[in-house]
Amino acid sequence: MHYHAPWWLPGGHAQTIWPALHGRSALLPAMAYRRERWTTPDGDFVDVDWRDAPAGSPDAPLLVLFHGLEGSSNSHYALALGWWARAQGWRFAVPHFRGCSGEINLAPRAYHSGDFEEIGWLLARFRGCHLGPLLAVGVSLGGNALLRWAQEAGTTAASAVRALAGISAPLELSASGMAMGRGLNRQIYTRMFLASMKPKALRKLSQFPGLFDARALHAARTLYDFDNVFTAPLHGFRDTPDYWQRASARPRLADIRLPTLVVNALNDPFVPAGSLPQQRDVGAHVTLWQPAQGGHVGFAAGAPPGHLQTLPQAVGGWLRTHL
Repeated sequence: MHYHAPWWLPGGHAQTIWPALHGRSALLPAMAYRRERWTTPDGDFVDVDWRDAPAGSPDAPLLVLFHGLEGSSNSHYALALGWWARAQGWRFAVPHFRGCSGEINLAPRAYHSGDFEEIGWLLARFRGCHLGPLLAVGVSLGGNALLRWAQEAGTTAASAVRALAGISAPLELSASGMAMGRGLNRQIYTRMFLASMKPKALRKLSQFPGLFDARALHAARTLYDFDNVFTAPLHGFRDTPDYWQRASARPRLADIRLPTLVVNALNDPFVPAGSLPQQRDVGAHVTLWQPAQGGHVGFAAGAPPGHLQTLPQAVGGWLRTHL
């Protein structure tokens, strides 16, 4: 991937923040989705937003997007990929991780970076209801979780998905988690995430009194603290270090057995460049794109106010070669 940031977006923070703030309002039109609610094996629900292909195309490719932390089908990257898929005549679907569709989920759990079992169930459901080829993209947290699924699925992954891509995934969660707890990252991004995640967690506590320590949650100031109180214990991990170690995709990238693209900008504020793998670390099925610029799921281009077509064109074009 050859990408050079425009002159008016200097540095990883600007390249991250501008698309996130302006992508939905100024750079991309809203998308009319059709929503389905799927009942999960544990009696909970997942909401899936669809953009169907043109009439008469039941076997068109289906692009499934797994969103990032606190993301949704209306995140700027979802709209960018959705409109690109629409232009190709493809179907497009965004399954929301539990609690991210605008309605709190029912079970005493949420979602996490290593949620490969949920990814596997969702992809099997998509495979069962779609006639044509299936392609998958995961962004940030969703990218790491998708890669973890591919690792666990091994040679069986290719029976569900033709190819997949992870974009701006925090492949080494401890490195990203520590980076998010320092400096501008803590002041800008961590505060934003916690402002969304804490109220959801407290709603979960009202559903299940005694599920976790409310005082400890209120005191959390970093993602490490939040994961220690909420994410790790609710999803079967001992604590944050155990969660971050077991959920990280980087150590087992060489186990992936289907065509996989992993895109990380080297100036991503969330993902330290030193935590990224080299091609020799990942095996023959994984292709790494590591442009010097782009920020975290940014990659805006053009004169102000710019556009967000570079990433979907590059990633979508790569996926298309594997049809």
